[in-house]
Amino acid sequence: MRLSAERSGPARWRQVLLPFLLSLFRGVLPDQIRYSIPEELAKNSVVGNLAKDLGLNVRDLPARKLRVSAEKEYFTVNPESGDLLVSDRIDREQICGKKPLCILDFDTVAENPLNIFHIAVIVQDINDNTPIFKQRKIDLKIGESTKPGKTFPLDPALDSDAGPNSLQSYYLNDNEHFDLTEKQTPDGYKYPELILKHSLDREEQNFHQLVLTAVDGGDPPQSGSTEIQIQVTDANDNPPVFSQDMYRVSLQEGVPPGFSVLRVTATDQDEGINAEITYSFHNVDEQVKQLFNLDKRTGKITTKNDFDFEIASSYTLSIEAKDPGDLAAHCSIQVEILDENDCAPEVIVTSVFTPLPEDSPPGTVIALIKTRDRDSGENGEVYCRILGKAEFLLKSYSKNYYKLVTEGALDREEIPEYNVTIMATDRGKPPLSSSVSITLHIADVNDNAPVFHQASYVVHVAENNPPGASIAQVSASDPDLGPNGRVSYSIVASDLEPRALSSYVSVSAQSGVVFAQRAFDHEQLRAFELTLQARDQGSPALSANASLRVLVGDRNDNAPRVLYPALGPDGSALFDTVPRAAQPGYLVTKVVAVDADSGHNAWLSYHVLQASEPGLFSLGLRTGEVRTARALGDRDAARQRLLVAVRDGGQPPLSATATLLLVFADSLQEALPDLGDHPAPSEPQAELQFYLVVALALISVLFLLAVILAIALRLRRSSSPDAWGCFQPGLSSKSGPGVLSNYSEGTLPYSYNLCVASQSAKTEFNFLHVTPEMAPPRDLLCEDALGVPSTNHGDAAVPLASDTILKQAPPNTDWRFSQAQRPGTSSSQNGDETGTWPNNQFDTEMLQAMILASASEAADGSSTLGGGAGTMGLSARYGPQFTLQHVPDYRQNVYIPGSNATLTNAAGKRDGKALAGGNGNKKKSGKKEKK
Repeated sequence: MRLSAERSGPARWRQVLLPFLLSLFRGVLPDQIRYSIPEELAKNSVVGNLAKDLGLNVRDLPARKLRVSAEKEYFTVNPESGDLLVSDRIDREQICGKKPLCILDFDTVAENPLNIFHIAVIVQDINDNTPIFKQRKIDLKIGESTKPGKTFPLDPALDSDAGPNSLQSYYLNDNEHFDLTEKQTPDGYKYPELILKHSLDREEQNFHQLVLTAVDGGDPPQSGSTEIQIQVTDANDNPPVFSQDMYRVSLQEGVPPGFSVLRVTATDQDEGINAEITYSFHNVDEQVKQLFNLDKRTGKITTKNDFDFEIASSYTLSIEAKDPGDLAAHCSIQVEILDENDCAPEVIVTSVFTPLPEDSPPGTVIALIKTRDRDSGENGEVYCRILGKAEFLLKSYSKNYYKLVTEGALDREEIPEYNVTIMATDRGKPPLSSSVSITLHIADVNDNAPVFHQASYVVHVAENNPPGASIAQVSASDPDLGPNGRVSYSIVASDLEPRALSSYVSVSAQSGVVFAQRAFDHEQLRAFELTLQARDQGSPALSANASLRVLVGDRNDNAPRVLYPALGPDGSALFDTVPRAAQPGYLVTKVVAVDADSGHNAWLSYHVLQASEPGLFSLGLRTGEVRTARALGDRDAARQRLLVAVRDGGQPPLSATATLLLVFADSLQEALPDLGDHPAPSEPQAELQFYLVVALALISVLFLLAVILAIALRLRRSSSPDAWGCFQPGLSSKSGPGVLSNYSEGTLPYSYNLCVASQSAKTEFNFLHVTPEMAPPRDLLCEDALGVPSTNHGDAAVPLASDTILKQAPPNTDWRFSQAQRPGTSSSQNGDETGTWPNNQFDTEMLQAMILASASEAADGSSTLGGGAGTMGLSARYGPQFTLQHVPDYRQNVYIPGSNATLTNAAGKRDGKALAGGNGNKKKSGKKEKK
């Protein structure tokens, strides 16, 4: 075997041109990192130190997360050393085929911060493939008339290697008649042709056997061979002839199977059977036979399968026309495949950074996106966009990479999750597109402070509440998640003393329920304000404040307290003198009482429980003024006793009693004999008359009781709603509950506060137990004069004689001052006993001034025994020690009915004059009265 200089020359040129092409390739890709490796390297073989070539510190590799981003990962990165390693078998022939330059182009991605690096690995060919002929034996028939110089194309040998390692030359064994030459197809394939050097003589030798060897350019070279058997046939003078040696045709890659590509024709000048021509593929690849079909009789070429421009853009078909004498002609067909936009672009999400904190600034990278389109030209140009309205932007990063970044601020409370759809569209006609959706979760941060459902709270709590009871509940919400939205409550400020705060209220940190730590007292603390804070558990924690105002409501827990009349220092009762010529309506004295409660619970009413002479005196229901109801008669005793009950408006009402001793006399000297310690002995006739009167009264009382019992039984059967009752006689200073008369006017519709705390240590309170159905009665005088005088009127209680109570009357809307309630001299006041209450602030202040003025007269030290008008007959026992400074100012307890206004001390300053008292004189009694 031998190799001619003509055959070896192109191989040497390829060895020279290959480095030159590599240098040109490096110039085209200046921003790539290039490596060169031979094919078929073992797994985990080191290609190069990628971290060093990229300028990355090996210690930063775990945080940077350097990795390979490719469709098929032939390489991996060692996370510890940064070496680029082979991870899969690299077969150059499988990857690049016959390309002179085989390059694996891929990207590497580094995070924190995000960087993309382009890597090119040149795969060098090794001589791992031997040239192989398709047929182990080639049969040729050559006519003996064939002239020398005739060529016979032979099937080429196949070598998958490229470059110098590919097929380089063919050798033919030494013989006398044949020689060998090499030809090359337009697509670079070499094939041998057999040349007839000398004429054949069938008669001399009808059979020739040759050996054809193919050798590659490897070191050491490898070779393959096939056997050629030549049969010398009888003469067939004219071979077929094609109309063209080269045909060119273009096909769209979308043509269907069966599409007619071309029809080749060849002619033969012989006649008969020697002119019959058959067509066949000659020296073509198996892939061509799978795509094209050739009719051996007509020479028509049609398609068998679909074409794909992305796999191959052109094909070369060699057609042979042969007659029965084995004379043949050959032609080539160059088929060019035209690209169509048949591949939709692909969207590949290489990195997604989720969940994303909601406080991420605009421009934060969310995802890294890569696009790819297998089409070429405009059909392979891709652009991306975001579908719908979103708070994100898509920015081109490098080549076919995009970054998805935030455009504005994020708020997890409004939108906790986003579905971002990214669509990639090519520029083909018509354009094709595809999309991918990215689900982005927003992570919560503590950016919302708790919000109270109300900016301020007002609660009403009745006094004497049980300790530990719940009085209010505050609530705040926080839209954050987890600890950021978990709210706890606390008290941060109050108008109470800091030390006393914990003993008054507390708040539950979890539920916001406010508890009372003690029982409240309206008379000590009427209102207080707290500042509550709601605080979340975030870092840093956020908080909000709300105010809570607690209004302590009043209960009727204080009985009225009588300021006048009061007992003397020695415990004896005082007396007032009344002129014998007093006309009806004459102001005798005035009962002054106060109540520490407020509003309706402090609205006092005055009632006569017992009188020595019923009908002789009248008592103002609201003023407490005692006036003469008629003129003094001859049979009326000079000494009279009144037992007065003072009752508040609470439910149930509380009461106290006071005893008034009245003496009819024109002067103090005249009144003194009636107050002597030893009464004059009565005559026997007077005693007999007394017993007769007692017996008659007893019989009358028994008869009256029988009549009352009969009426009561009658009313009970008929279920009549009418109420009746009377005061029970026999009241003594040590008796039980007092008698209450029916009050037909009903309760007041509005409440007011009138509260006085007396400093007198001698005055005691007696309480009346009244059912809640009872209402304050109007002024009545008891018809029964039988009573037991009491010197200790503060201890007297009132028995209740009536079992039925009148229904409550509608509220009296006529709120006005009566003549008795207006300031002026005591003698000039005519009491309005309707029980009305003043309807404006000025009248209310005048009423308060009147009460205070009465107390002032009681405390006037200049009032001596037998004083004139204006002293209200107070005894000299109330000297300088009982002054106005001992009477607290209760005007702040007075409320205007139907209004939220509260009277102030200005009223007391405006009405400076005290009310004038009566003209009676007063004297204490030094002895107890007799029946």
